[in-house]
Amino acid sequence: MNPPADHPEARIGGIGVLLVNLGTPDAPTPAAVRRYLAEFLSDRRVVEIPAIAWKPILHGVILRVRPAKSAHAYAQVWTEAGSPLAAITAAQAQALQARLGPAARVDWAMRYGRPAIADRLAALQAAGCDRILVAPLYPQYSAATTATVMDAVGAALARSRWHPALRTLPPYYDDPLYIAALAADLTGQIEALDFAPEVLLLSFHGMPRRTLDLGDPYHCQCRKTARLLGEALAPRFPDLRIDTTFQSRFGRAKWLEPATDATLLAEARAGTRRLVVAAPGFAADCLETLEELALRGRDEFLGAGGTAFAALTCLNTGEPGMAMLEALTRRELAGWID
Repeated sequence: MNPPADHPEARIGGIGVLLVNLGTPDAPTPAAVRRYLAEFLSDRRVVEIPAIAWKPILHGVILRVRPAKSAHAYAQVWTEAGSPLAAITAAQAQALQARLGPAARVDWAMRYGRPAIADRLAALQAAGCDRILVAPLYPQYSAATTATVMDAVGAALARSRWHPALRTLPPYYDDPLYIAALAADLTGQIEALDFAPEVLLLSFHGMPRRTLDLGDPYHCQCRKTARLLGEALAPRFPDLRIDTTFQSRFGRAKWLEPATDATLLAEARAGTRRLVVAAPGFAADCLETLEELALRGRDEFLGAGGTAFAALTCLNTGEPGMAMLEALTRRELAGWID
């Protein structure tokens, strides 16, 4: 039976992969940063303060003061391709597409800012993908990261008549593929330095302490990643002391500790002269790694008496990271692709 002449085309049978990272402003300007922060800090999973108390603070103080400061920080790391996080995530999607070939269509989105999750899900469906793997690029689970990605996916589907079949990439904080990729990548970077570090700080993004008390597994998963990575690096660097810290404190609430900035100062003042820092919880370099760690962290450590400092890059599009991402993706697509 032939469909009516005016029947809309329905493309089906395709497999989609949507890589998702946190987000970024469109430009390193106060106006663009204000729009981004307004969306980001309005998410109830990101700031778990009752709206009646939080909105006056957000709109009356934070969005008046913070955008100019953050725009200055973004301007220091902005590239010709735009935001480092967006440019690297796009490159990861392109590299994964080359590895998967025609078996799946790979796209990418930002949870906050653009390209939006809803838009890229719609684009995958329009291209005929009726089975989609959503891959939040957060190795460690948090309600403020992984869960809010799935909130956005659910909100997009709530407005959609025809839902695709969905799978979600699980947190991979202790996956042997992830630990091996980190160990290989960091080993290469450390061995390429022109100094032998005494200390390696593994700096994870901070969260308010109350998230741990409320049952969020993020802190425990960060600690397990650090322990497994330390065990993997120990044979090659037996004299390297490895510590775990948490960065990006904000506001007056108590955050996960020890804090990265305070630790950098304490290490230098205690006599550590050669230090490197890595951010294994980030899948791609971004403002928090390129400005907070590589620039401000360097100034803090050297200003307090250190003599040699390096901020190691994230996995980005390097071979260890892309091989890991391909393997994780293929595993989650089992039964959908060969």
